Amino acid sequence: MNKHTFMEILKSSLGNMPQDEINDILYDYNEHFQIGMDNGKTEEEICRELGDPKAIAKSYRASMAVERAEENPSTKNLFSAVLAAIALGFFNLVIVLGPFLAVVGIIIGLFAASVGIFISGIASIIGISVAPFLPMYVHFNGINGFALFFFGIGLIALGALMFIGVCYVSKYFYKVTVKYLNWNINIIKK
Repeated sequence: MNKHTFMEILKSSLGNMPQDEINDILYDYNEHFQIGMDNGKTEEEICRELGDPKAIAKSYRASMAVERAEENPSTKNLFSAVLAAIALGFFNLVIVLGPFLAVVGIIIGLFAASVGIFISGIASIIGISVAPFLPMYVHFNGINGFALFFFGIGLIALGALMFIGVCYVSKYFYKVTVKYLNWNINIIKK
């Protein structure tokens, strides 16, 4: 492979990155070729030393996806960054995707549990309120109505606090995931 082919493959593999970043990357690799040729190396030797231009482009795209996730936190950007890191190799498929999906599942389950606890508290209070009007449908089996009312308030409070706690956990998980992806990409680049 010669310089022209390497640069064309690199440019086309960078895809939808911003044009100014593509130009900076191409300028950097142009300098690599210039320095290498000044040191007496052939274009083919420099291409071998630099590696596969498609892999280089994947690495840059993954770095850009992680930077985007850092700058603009959103679920879409986080999933894009994780998918970009997975594209860097099979190792990342196992090491990144498995734990990521497991923790996402746990967080979704905790959100669902907090909403369920909150709703059950509301249902308990509503049950107490309609019991005098529907005695044939609502039975407490000897449990004090005041106790159920306060139990319902407690469930509402527990559900709300749990929801707030899971929001903080998910923010922390987002930050840790972005830091891990940065670390992972930096390891792969070296």
